[in-house]
Amino acid sequence: MRKTISLFLIAQGVILLSFLISKEAFINIEVAFFSSFFIILGSSLAYRNMVNKDIESGKYEEKRDLLDEIDDKYELYDDEPINEAPAEDLDLKAIVKEEKSKIKTFSLSSMKYGTKGGFSLFRLVPYIFLILGFIALKNNEILNLAFYLPALAFGIVIASLVSKEVIAT
Repeated sequence: MRKTISLFLIAQGVILLSFLISKEAFINIEVAFFSSFFIILGSSLAYRNMVNKDIESGKYEEKRDLLDEIDDKYELYDDEPINEAPAEDLDLKAIVKEEKSKIKTFSLSSMKYGTKGGFSLFRLVPYIFLILGFIALKNNEILNLAFYLPALAFGIVIASLVSKEVIAT
């Protein structure tokens, strides 16, 4: 955590040097930096929370060995027999119905799993900050893309380094 704080303070020190260029440059760089920093950090935290919830709920079972998955993707060559009954005694309609029920179809519940990470407050609030910050700079006629766009990239790099540290804890 100490490394994270020092990295953030060093980044803020570098940004503070932009005040020597102009006040407008400093404001552009600071708004862009915080926007991208919070977006990356918020996305990382939302992803971490989503994965932790899925692990706690038992959604993920112990998976097979990677080599076994590559060699036998559909578990066709398992050692356990699928059914011990002779072919004449099998109810094919019941087997087909059971296999069809295992196939995942598109539904509201399946859509929830794809979008639950996208609608996290950890992700939405930083995007709102990005949009409002951009609009505020534009409305006050101090937006300068020559400072704003590189500062977005700088924020992404610093946030990526910070999020690795934060997520590891």
